[in-house]
Amino acid sequence: MDAPGNPARADDGDRSRFWPAIEAGHGLPMSHWFAVMDELAGQRYPEQVAFLREEHGFSQAHANALVMFARGSTTSKRVTTLEDYLASVDATGAATVRTMFDGLCTRHPGTSVEIAWNHPLLVRDRQRLLGISVLARHLLLAPWSVEVLDQFRPRLTGYTVNRKTVRLPLDWDIDEQLLDDLVAAELAQE
Repeated sequence: MDAPGNPARADDGDRSRFWPAIEAGHGLPMSHWFAVMDELAGQRYPEQVAFLREEHGFSQAHANALVMFARGSTTSKRVTTLEDYLASVDATGAATVRTMFDGLCTRHPGTSVEIAWNHPLLVRDRQRLLGISVLARHLLLAPWSVEVLDQFRPRLTGYTVNRKTVRLPLDWDIDEQLLDDLVAAELAQE
């Protein structure tokens, strides 16, 4: 859960929220760091991040924020709503995901869909329950906790089950009982 009042943990996607912490932690104004990034402009992302981490002691989060900002990406948010997300993915997968989330929100009062890491998640009272993403050839279902996924592995035969995710067809014949049981198990983790 995000720490209240901690701007570095805010989920608004604004990369510049890290600037006060970078200035305080390294004792130099952001103008200095932007000049450093100008000097590194010809290097690849991994090299720039490694330089900031190894030569200046940046954390991964601070290095990523500065490098991505210098590359023109002022926010980490590409989408902010489920509609934005669904408009950006395969139409078949989008229709399946829409039906899955609509059904889950109807059957589980108090749940809603939020976007985090540019992917939709089912949440209730800020508790993240599961994510569903559309990839090029399949859907990816991710219960929030590995313990819940491990508990359900016997019911997931016939699917590709990874350490934290389950691959489903883009046009999956939705198993509402399975989804409802996953949500109930996640809620029991509270």
